[in-house]
Amino acid sequence: MSMFRRKKPDIVEEDPGKGGGRQQFTARRISRIIGIVILALFLVITAFNSIYVLQEDEYAVVRTFGSTQVVEQPGIKFKIPYLQEMRKVTKAAKQFSIGYDLNSDASYDNESFMITKDFNFVNVDFYFEYQITDPVKYFYASENPEEVIRNLAQSYIRDTVGSHSVDDVLTTGKYEIQTTVKTLLQERLAKEDIGLTVTNAVIQDAEVPTDEVKQAFKNVEDAKQGMETAINNANADANTRIPKAKADADKIIKDSQAQKEALIAQAEGQTARFNSLYTEYINYPLITKQRMFYETMEEVLPRMKIYITDGSTQTLLPLDDFSSVTVNPSTQGNTSAGNPAGTPAADNTSAPEGGTDNE
Repeated sequence: MSMFRRKKPDIVEEDPGKGGGRQQFTARRISRIIGIVILALFLVITAFNSIYVLQEDEYAVVRTFGSTQVVEQPGIKFKIPYLQEMRKVTKAAKQFSIGYDLNSDASYDNESFMITKDFNFVNVDFYFEYQITDPVKYFYASENPEEVIRNLAQSYIRDTVGSHSVDDVLTTGKYEIQTTVKTLLQERLAKEDIGLTVTNAVIQDAEVPTDEVKQAFKNVEDAKQGMETAINNANADANTRIPKAKADADKIIKDSQAQKEALIAQAEGQTARFNSLYTEYINYPLITKQRMFYETMEEVLPRMKIYITDGSTQTLLPLDDFSSVTVNPSTQGNTSAGNPAGTPAADNTSAPEGGTDNE
């Protein structure tokens, strides 16, 4: 029976040491892959931290173990990773507002509500522009430079508005107020030395808080504009009238001068005539008196009229002028030009002759 006994199948048992080696190989392979990935990530991060790009309108502040360096030239730059810290800042102007939001234009009454010198209330909105002049001081001289400049601006706005009347704030004093605020803020920033400078300060809007006061100030502004218009019209009228008045005055002066010269010339002529007559009178007194008498009668008698009345009835009989009387040629030698009745000349000249006798 032993010859026909079946043999038991051979059972192959695996070596426990050989199976554990395969698992260890798989684990080592996974660990190696993870290590490669980590190394690749590290290299990528290191490369990313070693290179940076600087634009035209940017500064770069590189800090190495406490010392800082400003990089201004644009382009691709390199730094030591994990040892150097780099921070960028813009060269362009930055903006902020007081009293309203730049993006939504919403009003902030707690910032814009102020009191003026004459104890009136106004809402004043300001717009500012500033630039970073020293990036190192901007990053390390103060914890929050934007908050510093904003608080200083709001303080100087309130001080300046409080030293002006409400009329100045709303109308003619805006330029002076914004210039004063800009100057004070710039001086304070230079004193604080935080790397900022103010480039612009503008009153964006100024108004009174109530509609009634708004209307009152609108009426005042309209009145001022009307006054300026009236002044301009008056100046234009004056510019037209004054030259004309000067021309009229010059004409009057010239006419007066001409009249003066004419009167002087006439007086001088009369004086010369009188002197010549006086000279003739000294030489020939009787003849000169007669000639003067005749000349006077020639001037007086043609303008005379003769009226005859009987004295009781008041009847007036006008006679023609002497100039219209026809003189008889036969008696022409015995009559004068002013004696139409043929009265002898000796009778008419009795007065001059008597005068001569008296002399």
